[in-house]
Amino acid sequence: MEKEKIDKRDHILDVAERVFAEHGFDGSSTRLISGEAGVNMAMLNYYFGSKEGLLVALFERRTSAFRSLIQNIGKNENISAWQKITEYVDAYINRVFNSNNCFQKVIHQEMIIRRTGELADRINDMIMQNVLELRKILHEGIEHGEFKSDIDTEMVVATVFGIKSQLINAPHVSSQMMGYDTQDPAHIDEKLKPRIKDYLKKLLKAYLLIENDNAK
Repeated sequence: MEKEKIDKRDHILDVAERVFAEHGFDGSSTRLISGEAGVNMAMLNYYFGSKEGLLVALFERRTSAFRSLIQNIGKNENISAWQKITEYVDAYINRVFNSNNCFQKVIHQEMIIRRTGELADRINDMIMQNVLELRKILHEGIEHGEFKSDIDTEMVVATVFGIKSQLINAPHVSSQMMGYDTQDPAHIDEKLKPRIKDYLKKLLKAYLLIENDNAK
C-alpha cells in the first residue's frame, strides 16, 4: 500500500478511535467519522467497508502492534521467564497508561456492552491472542522450574489486566484514592506508571518465584 494511502487510512482510524471513545460505537456513524476526518464517504467505505469494518481495523492496528512487542519478549532466549514477566509488565503499563487512552475507553465500552455475534468474536479473538502471550511466559516459567507449579495462571492474567479497569475506567474514584489526578499526563508518567510497575512486579515476584515460597 502506498505511503499516502497508509497515512490516510491511519488518519481515519485515529479519528474513528476518538469518535468511538466519545460517543460509543453504537452512538457513532460513518458519516460523523468521515466528516471529522475530512474525507468523503466513498473513501471511508473503500478502506473499511462499514462501521464494523472500522472497529475491527482499529482493534487490529492496536492489538497487533502490542502483540509484536510482547512476542519478541517471549521469544528472547537470553533472559529468564521472570525477566520476561517484568518486561511484559513494563510494556503493558507503558502501552495502557498514557495521556491519550481513547483506545482503552473503546475496549472498556465493548467489554461492558457484552456484544455478541461475529464482530464480538473477532474482537475477543484479537484480545485473547495478547492474553495467550502472557500465559505462554507463565507456563514457560513453570516448565523450567522457575515458577511454582501450582500458580493460577488465569488469575495472574486477570491481575495484570484488571488493574487497568480500576485505574482507567473509574478515573474519579482512582484520583481520589491515589490523591492526585490520574488523568493528568505529568502524574501518569511521574507517579502512576512507576507505582503500578513496582507494585505488580513485587506482587508477581512473591507469587510466582519458587525462591519466594515460604513453605520451603
